[in-house]
Formats: sequence, C-alpha cells, structure tokens
Amino acid sequence: MPTRVIADFGAEYLVDVDGVSRRARPRGCDPVVGDLVDLEGDRIVRVLPRRTAISRRAAGEQNVQQVLAANIDVAFVVAAATDVNSRRIERYLTIAWQSGTQPVVVLTKADLVEDPQLLVLPVPIIATSSVTGRGVSDIERELLPDKTGVLLGPSGTGKSTLINTILGSDLMRTREIHAGSGEGRHMTSHRQLIPLPRGGFIIDTPGLREAQLWAGDEALAAVFEDIADLARQCRFSDCTHVTEPGCAVKDAVDPARLRSYRKLQRELLAIAARSDARLRIGERRKWKQIAMANRTRTRYLR
Repeated sequence: MPTRVIADFGAEYLVDVDGVSRRARPRGCDPVVGDLVDLEGDRIVRVLPRRTAISRRAAGEQNVQQVLAANIDVAFVVAAATDVNSRRIERYLTIAWQSGTQPVVVLTKADLVEDPQLLVLPVPIIATSSVTGRGVSDIERELLPDKTGVLLGPSGTGKSTLINTILGSDLMRTREIHAGSGEGRHMTSHRQLIPLPRGGFIIDTPGLREAQLWAGDEALAAVFEDIADLARQCRFSDCTHVTEPGCAVKDAVDPARLRSYRKLQRELLAIAARSDARLRIGERRKWKQIAMANRTRTRYLR
C-alpha cells in the first residue's frame, strides 16, 4: 500500500505508515511532502502520480522546476494585514493557480489594523488573528473533511503562528517579535504535513526568498480576471496593452496592476523560451548521437 510523505528533512524524509511515522531515504526518485510513495524497507522507491503540485522555478540561473508540495487541495496565500503587498500576493496567487489548486488569501494579524480586507481579488479572503481567534474556523472549514492545504508566503507573515493557533499548541516554533519592525520571524526550516484536530491537513513551508513562477501562463487569466475580460474588447486580438490603438485595457486598469501583469507575463514567456531552448538542445544532441552511431555501424559493416 502506498504511504504519504509527511516531512522533508533534506536527505531524509518522514513517512506515515498506518498512522506510524517512519524515517525513509529516497532511492532513484525525488519525493516531496504530500506525495504518495511506495516503500521497500526504509527506502522510498517510487513516487505515485501527483494530482496537483505547487512548483516554482528553482533559485539560481538554471531553468529548473522545483516542486514544493504535492497533492494539495487548497493553497493559502498568506500575508500580514499590517503589510499588504498586492504585487507579491498576485505572484503567489499565480503560483497557486498554476498548481491546479484552489487559492485562498489569508491575512494574518488582523487585530492590528482597522480594515484588513481592502483587497479586491477573484479569490476568497480570510482575515485571521492569533490573538482573538478570528478566521481560524474559516480556514478549518476550507479543509474539511480531509483536504490538504499549504501555506505560501514570505517569512514573517505569521504562518507558523497561524498553525499553532489552529492546533491550540506551540507545535511550530516561532522567534520573538522583532523590536523594530514588530514582525515575528518565521523559523520553519523544513516542510511538514500536520493533521488538524477537526479534520484535514496543512503543510507549513519555509518562507520563499524567491517566489519565481514556473510554466503555465493560463494562470494569469485567473489572477488578472479583469484584464482578461477587458482584453476581449481590444481592437487587436494580439494586443499587448502598451501602445496599440483601440486597447480596452490600458486606460481602464490600475497602472500598477497592469505593470504587475506585464511583468509576470514576461517572466512566463522567458521561462517558456528557455524550456524550448533546452528541448531543442536535447533534440539536437539526440540526433547527433544517432548520426554518430549510424556512421560507426556503417564503418563496421564495410
């Protein structure tokens, strides 16, 4: 029977075998938290097909996909209500939509601001507070009866504190609140799948220094629904919404939001171009090897 990966410690993983946690190491595969895997003794030998996968472009120069978590139903994009960055939220929402999950925006520290729901987004928004308990039951309902959620967001937004509030215990460690910024510093150093008291699971993740997108430009239409709808009214079907006459977008959308859309669109186009280049290089290498093998075979037959 397949078992599920519940924690990633780098070279070693924690898997759930009939409710018992066991340590295991991979052999010939690359599992992530949330994966269903086959075991042989203490070795993970196969990763079963994933329903969904939270991915980003790995940090660095290479065009490589990094899967952060798998088989996720709900992606909670977490931001502190005291520091709402719409452009950052749009980026994380794009990552969530690309994965095939249902995104929900979670605003933490809602007790510190007067109105924490000033955002206008095409997804549900839940305002939460670890002090008053506000919004906790809303998050729990999103995961009932046995769905899996993942928390996405930068360090210091209160992801670990949120999980502790849901659990009613200090399972996830957090640092002291910084005296200058008033922000708690997140200490999660690994990904971990946590069962919740009322049902469902949630995965805490380390804060992402680089929330780079991966392939899948169709996600932009979901995040920027207003731009997608207006674009259908443009005079030209391939309108870039920059200088074209008859553009229905550029004068109707907030300039900052439109710049964000263009930036993410350029990023996705660049990823696609690099991926195509890698495929072309791989294809040329394959045919070069075939040609060399044929020449060697011809000389041998002579």
